[in-house]
Amino acid sequence: MPPRLPVIAHWACPSTPATRVSIFSFRRCASSSATSPEIYDVVCVGGGPAGLSLLTGLRNSPITSGLKVALIDGQDLQKSRLPKDASLGSFSNRCSSLTPASVRNLQEIGAWKHANASRIQPYQEMQVWDGVSDARISFDWDTARPLLTPRKPSQPTTIAYMIENVNTTSALLGRLEELGGVATFSSTKVESIELGKDAEDLDLSSWPILTLSNGKTLAARLLVGADGANSPVRSFAGIESRGWDYGRHGVVASLKLEGPGRGGAEHKIAYQRFLPTGPIAMLPLPGNMSTLVWSTTPERAAKLKSLSPNDFIAMVNAGFRLSTADLEYLHSIPSGQAEEIAWRGKHTPINEAQIPTNVVEVQAGTVANFPLKMRHADTYTGERVALVGDAAHTIHPLAGQGLNQGQGDAAALVKTIEHAVTTGQDIGSLLALEQYNSDRYAENNAMLGVVDKLHRLYAVESGPIVGLRSLGLRAVDAMGPLKGFFMNRAAGGA
Repeated sequence: MPPRLPVIAHWACPSTPATRVSIFSFRRCASSSATSPEIYDVVCVGGGPAGLSLLTGLRNSPITSGLKVALIDGQDLQKSRLPKDASLGSFSNRCSSLTPASVRNLQEIGAWKHANASRIQPYQEMQVWDGVSDARISFDWDTARPLLTPRKPSQPTTIAYMIENVNTTSALLGRLEELGGVATFSSTKVESIELGKDAEDLDLSSWPILTLSNGKTLAARLLVGADGANSPVRSFAGIESRGWDYGRHGVVASLKLEGPGRGGAEHKIAYQRFLPTGPIAMLPLPGNMSTLVWSTTPERAAKLKSLSPNDFIAMVNAGFRLSTADLEYLHSIPSGQAEEIAWRGKHTPINEAQIPTNVVEVQAGTVANFPLKMRHADTYTGERVALVGDAAHTIHPLAGQGLNQGQGDAAALVKTIEHAVTTGQDIGSLLALEQYNSDRYAENNAMLGVVDKLHRLYAVESGPIVGLRSLGLRAVDAMGPLKGFFMNRAAGGA
């Protein structure tokens, strides 16, 4: 184990009263408890994909494997795992589109081999179109690469991989168990975070001290917040998070299709249609299964959730086929959407070759909705604190980049900690953490901005903007190099 690094930062405790935020107590002065906390180099709060990727990366690296690390999560992590007997006829409604760059990172830290491969679906093409003008762009490596340079056999043709979040979590937990060396506090809540005081031969006055619901106290040389959009760690650090609510909800569901899809079993296609109320996306899963993400108004989301299975299925099919005026009417009637859509479909010209295969079944219990927000922390680092994943940023799901941003954060923070250990720096100091903030903040901010502008652009239903955006979409579709650039960015630089 490498020698303990010296504490180089100090903090003077003011005589101010404790401040209570939400259900947590974030006191800036130490408690009077006589019990000495257990010392850790890295304490990560949050056992989602971002936090687990960070810890797996640290344990996998020969440079940082000697650090003493801990994981705290309020949920039972074992219940977050994919059942070994999970049927391929049912899928979680919480799925993500992993870019090749994210998959490479999971491979490099040894986690990808622990995923259930039979439940992962790579897809090779995306069809995206304007629900008002029908202007369309297709993303397909097989057609885009020849316009750039001849494709080498080793180059990927996969745009992304659809995977259940629980499968990703299971893979990371499996790898962590294989590596060992992580003190795990599962089903354990953080009751308070406070700054420490001198303990034995260590000055802990700048160290976060965590009091857990099981009575234990931990001192963190570096505290990592992977604890979601309402991050208590971020609140403790006094880091502001700014943004806005979109006034939209995302409706998700697991669906069964008539067949494996337009491209067959070997060439899967993802579809996304931009409607004025938000995009509707159908993303492929193994076999005849697919996952739905439909961004719409809270009122329409509530309507969709209240429908019978037959009416819900009909509405999903209509979302890719009927006009925005038809959809507006269909959302206004209390029931009977299936019959109404069947009649309207007979009188609407539809090019079935350019849209997803018909949905024939919705998996019971999978229709759910959640509010859509954009948030960005002012910084990802504070003294002895770093933020990753949703604790640092939340993004509209239209580009499928949320989980990928968290994976990028975790990989970058591992590299930053490796550099600090190699050069003998204090891994919790602002100076040592600056490279992580520099590497990730600008990149994430750019992605947040692009996705936000796309949402606003396609929320316009009429006027000259519709013509201009349609012209731009067709122009990009016709320009191979430009389209290839966008595909590279979407794939994480693949």
